[in-house]
This record gives sequence, structure tokens and C-alpha cells, in this order.
Amino acid sequence: MQDAALVQNSILGTSIRTELLEASDEEIRDAIEFADPMVLRGLLYQLTGDESLASIRLESMDGGRKYAVPGIAEASDVELIKAKAVAYLKSYRDAGAGAIEFGVAERLQRSLGFTAGVEMPNEDLEQWREELGLDPWARGLDWQIQPAPSVLEEFEVVVIGAGMGGLNAAVQLKHAGIKYTLFEKDAEVGGTWYENHYPGARLDTESRSYTHLYGAYFGYAARFNEWAENERYFNWVADAFELREDIAFNTEVISLIWDDEASNWVVTTEGPHGRRVSRANAVISAVGILNRPTIPEIVGATDFKGQTWHTARWPEGRDLNGKKVAVIGSACTAYQMVPELALDVEHLYLFQRTPQWQFPVGDYRSQFAPQVTWLDRNFPYYVNFLRFRVCSLTVYALGGTLDIDPDFKDPYSPSLVVKEKRDECIAFLERKFESRPDLLEKMIPAHPPYTARPVVVDEGYGIADALLRDNVTLVTDGIEQMNETGIVSNDGSHYDVDVIVYATGFKPNENLWPMEVRGRDGLRVEELWAKTGPQAYLGAMVPDFPNFFMIFGPNTAGGLPIAASEELITRYALECLERLISDGGKGSIEVTEEAYRSYNEETDRRNEKKVWSDPRATSGYYYLREFGRSARCPYDGTELWQFLRHPNFDELIVKS
Repeated sequence: MQDAALVQNSILGTSIRTELLEASDEEIRDAIEFADPMVLRGLLYQLTGDESLASIRLESMDGGRKYAVPGIAEASDVELIKAKAVAYLKSYRDAGAGAIEFGVAERLQRSLGFTAGVEMPNEDLEQWREELGLDPWARGLDWQIQPAPSVLEEFEVVVIGAGMGGLNAAVQLKHAGIKYTLFEKDAEVGGTWYENHYPGARLDTESRSYTHLYGAYFGYAARFNEWAENERYFNWVADAFELREDIAFNTEVISLIWDDEASNWVVTTEGPHGRRVSRANAVISAVGILNRPTIPEIVGATDFKGQTWHTARWPEGRDLNGKKVAVIGSACTAYQMVPELALDVEHLYLFQRTPQWQFPVGDYRSQFAPQVTWLDRNFPYYVNFLRFRVCSLTVYALGGTLDIDPDFKDPYSPSLVVKEKRDECIAFLERKFESRPDLLEKMIPAHPPYTARPVVVDEGYGIADALLRDNVTLVTDGIEQMNETGIVSNDGSHYDVDVIVYATGFKPNENLWPMEVRGRDGLRVEELWAKTGPQAYLGAMVPDFPNFFMIFGPNTAGGLPIAASEELITRYALECLERLISDGGKGSIEVTEEAYRSYNEETDRRNEKKVWSDPRATSGYYYLREFGRSARCPYDGTELWQFLRHPNFDELIVKS
């Protein structure tokens, strides 16, 4: 077993960094040019206590992100920090590049504040100490009293889904010594990244926030990893922690039925050996929200004689060179895919109903330069502080961007911050479409930025550049029907194509579907949610469904980086299971009706003040129009960490 601690030790310096020992002064200087100055500032302060780093002036800047972030204002200060970093690395090299202490613990709060560009509140320190990834098990279960082996032997958990959340649940259950079986409907691990390998598929959040704590030292290929790199990471997790022996692949959970008399779940699955029934003391559902494709109902779709598929079902090895291709849909997937397809196909028609806001990033399609990965390997704790910077900015920099300002009056934006971002986005589009005002008009969304999912695009070559190509046509008239040879738009135009690709997304708000999930007295989860849409206490628990936990459940999207959110909910679930196991392992635990209602009422109140509740918003992903409420998480990451740090058993019902 390639335990995470072995990976950690090789990076943190319990072994000698021979690569650094062999590096010249010039190689060190060259690598430091690729370092983040804010990260160097905080890291050097932690390692050395150099007080001159405290007085550096900061200013808000774009920083190549979806929102403005604190950065170093003066170029001379940037050069000063880099010079200090070079001197430190040279000294460390000359001393043998061996094991090195992390620095004085009392400095950490200031060090992290210098890295994030904020004055770190006392109550946030423990959260961010975890996020550094120095302890791979910081978000695992730390037994208060180790249970007897006989009790553990009788307790078993079912985990559903081998994507990011399910794999982490398996790792943590195994580390805690709790028996589990993981059911995965696909043939391999990876979840959405196993299913989605269309051309251009990649993260739109930074890779360093998309690994678990025990994966903090996993080698990153790019700032925004492609699907294959994400899948490589998930395979590493499965292999490093020897999870495969406990995963039932090609096996779908059909139903979960709670047996109140026995205090366990009856689990029905369909797999290679047919339909089977088993029992489990608890269930952790990690089915995700991007795994059930949406195919629109279009008149004449079955008449088309060419090939069709959804982006999540991309045919292996399919070559579209020289083909005429129609792409239906204009959200993140299409904006990633069209620029790549346009390089090969004879002609591409993008059928767009609603344009999306494009947030340009200079290195979105780029691999890391070798100097970046060299720093990860050779500068002690650099990877940890850079991980913290990326994750903390989601909380400290993005948070205020998402609030409606009731006193701000503008026909297009709900706040000055959003207006400024809208102006930046339009300026980017104006530069791109300077020669094509007709395209500019069609590519400016009516909804304000952040009210639908922002789409990260490469500043040098993205969807705008693809639309300017001679072999790409943007169609905005809507689709009337399909026929044997292609698509007819609402204005009567006919588009002959060989292939139709559906980039029409998923069913993100149909949580747990299509499983049948019945709690106490046969209550179906759809009945519980009939009047409100999907809801959950802390995004994880619902009343009358004992010993049942959801990873990335309702109203969890957006509050924290996905990996952190799923780790925290898993630790919360395991601390609930610890209570059951400590009581003999035969009981039940569930949220009270009052706590469930109170939490969701507050969630809805908070959401009403967020930009995605603006009446100009159009995204069904962010807003459940049928129920008049948002599906997003309105809490910031530090609040969520406090909510999930330990279960509040006053809000739970525990029966032995």
C-alpha cells in the first residue's frame, strides 16, 4: 500500500532533496520567477520570521481568476521577495537540502494571513491549518474511545459512487477500521471524470483545490487539469489506499429501504450477477449531481440518419476530422469543446440558446512549466502554502462578490462589484469581436455575471476565437426540428450535418434520482421534498432517513472547494457513526425535524440576498423555479467548516 504518509514525507523533506542539491544558482533563480509572490511572502515568513515581509503594500488585482484577489502592489516588493526566496533556497541547498522544520507554530496565523492577503481571524486558523495538507488524516475520524473489534466486525457501511466523494468516504472508513462496500455503476473509478472525456474537458476550478488532504502532494500537470489528469488522480487514490477490493464495479443501487425494526438499510443492487439484496447499518450516498445526462426532446430527433451522442457518452477514439458537426447547447461543456473540435472538423454549427459570461484566464489550456513542478518538489512547504492560497481565496476574495446590494440601481447588475466584472467581461468580448459586431451582440448574456455558472476560457484561444473561424457558425434562432440529414432552425434554415453532439448538461437538482430511497414508514424522499425541492440539514441529512448521509447534497455547491466540502461532510458522518458504534452499533441517528426546517429556512433567507436570486437570473442549476428557491449554498467556507466540525447532537436523534 502506497500510504499517503509516504508521499507526504518525500515532499516535506524527511528525505534529502537530491534534485535541489544538484541545482545551480541560476536554476534556482529561474524557478523562483514562476513562483506566486504572495505564497513566497507567507511561506518565507513562516520559515524565517522575517518581519520586513509584514509591511508590504497590497492591492486588489485580477490575478487570472474569476474574481479580484489581493496581490503585491509594487514591482520592487515582488523582486525583493523573490530575491529572499532565492537566498533561502540556496542556503537550504548548501546546508544539505534535508529535513526541515515548519517554523514556529505561533507564526502560522500571520503567515497564512500574509499569503491570503487578509488579517486571519482566530476562529479560522484551525480550518486553514487543515487545508495546508500537512496532516493527511486531519479530516479523518479520530476515535475518542477505540471500539472493540467485535463491535466493528458487526457494523458495515454502504457507499454509493466512486467519484471524488465516494472514494474519500472509502479511504476514511478504511483508515478508521470501519467495514464498507462501495457500489459503482461504471466500470472504473472517477465519477464524472470517468464519464466525461469529450475534447477540451477540464476543470474550471484550480487543480490544487481539487485533491483531498492526503492528495495534496499529488503531482499537478496544470493549473486547470484536463479530464485525463483528474482520472489519473482518482485511480491513484484507489490504488494507493487499496480500495478496489471493496468496490463492486458495474453495479447500480436500485433501491434503499430503511428497516426500522432491524435499524438497518435494505440495499438492492443490479450488477454482473443480477439483482442482489444486502443490508447495511448506514449508507453514504456520493452519487454526485453531474452523472445523469439531459437529452432535449426535439421533433424528428429519431429521424436523423447520422450519429448522435451526449458529451458524457463520448465514443472512444471517435475521429471527427473532415465531418460536419452540430453542437446543441451553450454552457460550460460546449464552450470548452467547440474550440477543440473547430481545429479538426470540416464545419461546426453551435446551436446556442443562451450565451454565458466568459471569464478569461491566460493559462487555462496550458500545462505547467517545468519550473512550477520543480518548486512543488524542491521548495519546502511551497505546495502547502500554494494550496492554501488557492482554497482560501474562494472564501475571502469571492465571498462579497456574491451579495446583492439593495441600494445599487443598475439595469444589468445587482451590485457595483458585479457591474465591474460585467464591464470587464464585455471589454474582453469587444476585443475579440471587434471585426464582428453581429457576434458581439449574440454573445453578451442578458443575466448578470455570477447568476449562472461562470465559464472560464483561455484568453488566447477560446470559444470567441473559435466562432471567428471560417468553419464555425453560431446559430441562435432555436431548433424547430430534426430530419434525416440535419437540423432545421426556427427561421426555416436547414443545416446538413454528419454528427449531432448534445452538450445539454445533466439533471443537477434531481438528487438521488433514479434510486428509490424510502425512509421510516416507507416515506419516499421525493415525498419529503414534494413542496420544497431537495433540501438537507447541512447538505447531508434528512429527517426520517436514519443513518443516511449525502456527500455534496442539496445546497452544498459553492460554499467551499468541492474536495474540502466532501471531506468535511464525510468527517461529520463518521463522527455520527462513531456515536452509534460506541453505543453498540445497532441503533440509529437522524436529524430532528425542527433542525432540518430551521437550517433550510435560514439557507433560503440567505440565498435571497445572493446574486443568483436576482430576477434577471436564468439558470435552472442555480435556481429551482418550480419551488421558488435557490439550489446554491449561501454560506461562506468558514461558516460551513464551523457547522461541520463536529455534530451538534442536540439537533440529532440518537437511538440505541
